[in-house]
Amino acid sequence: MQKVILGKTGLEIGRVGFGGIPIQKVNANVVRQLLISLKENGGNYIDTARGYTVSEEFLGKALKGMRDDFVIATKSMARGYEDMKRDIDISLNNLQTDYIDLYQVHNPSLEQLNIVISENGALQALKEAKEEGKIGHIGLTAHSIEVFKIALDMDWIETIMFPFNIVENQGLDCIRQCKEKDIGFIAMKPLAGGAIEDGTLALRYIASYPEVTVIIPGMASLEEVEENTKAINNDGPLSQEENANILKIKEALKENFCRRCNYCAPCSVNIQIPSVFLFAGYLQRYDLGEWANDRYNSLEVKADACIECGACETRCPYHLPIREMLKKASADFKAFNK
Repeated sequence: MQKVILGKTGLEIGRVGFGGIPIQKVNANVVRQLLISLKENGGNYIDTARGYTVSEEFLGKALKGMRDDFVIATKSMARGYEDMKRDIDISLNNLQTDYIDLYQVHNPSLEQLNIVISENGALQALKEAKEEGKIGHIGLTAHSIEVFKIALDMDWIETIMFPFNIVENQGLDCIRQCKEKDIGFIAMKPLAGGAIEDGTLALRYIASYPEVTVIIPGMASLEEVEENTKAINNDGPLSQEENANILKIKEALKENFCRRCNYCAPCSVNIQIPSVFLFAGYLQRYDLGEWANDRYNSLEVKADACIECGACETRCPYHLPIREMLKKASADFKAFNK
């Protein structure tokens, strides 16, 4: 597998990494077999998070005897100093290691990012952990293009993770700036949260952009590991047929896929519309119903609160039928809870 350097971290990694969200539905023994297969195919980058329930724990058990063969990246939604300090230690314990290669601030809003960098914010805990050797490098993940743009000018950020795939390319200009600034770019949601069925084509498309450092599709089966590594090892140019199929996917998804740009905000009744659609995607396409349902239930205002004023649809640059999509999300979560 092609090896790349993860920006200013200096870490050498394979071009495709192991996305740790879907392993919540298997077990540590299965995860070990997946990691062995990934290693045999030249991969060595692992992505997980404190918020992925048992993902860190499964990886910790699976990595016994293989820790030094992998680059481990995890992340926390802690915004304050004490919470981040606690989460770093929990991650170390879960992953059964004395150091984590990359620790990331997980998806902050603009307001939360200001808390992170404040005097008693999470960044201070991350810097202390780096000095103590508990973590090697610091990064940030985002779904908001506004956060992405601001993060580019923060000198403590060594990597940025953001959605990038056939239908989500709103971050392309920022991704190119990552390359210019030597910030490692990690492409999440390569299959658009499961909306793109052709995984090989999805990865080939993303890999055609040299600005993308590493791609992290979720993997929960040996077949997925084999398909993903085979796709990334085929580094030839996209064929005419592949380009035609890419256009078909873009056309098919353009009217019913939320890119989480948040231009629909503010909602008249304070529904976090992109979050609703994100969690609905996990429910509908990821086979992670319990986890998706828990995250949906954490929202203060649910999809069924929509008053159908239509204000969001006038602001959506992709002209999505947001009101109908909210109805479907609400119905799907209610059906799951029956």
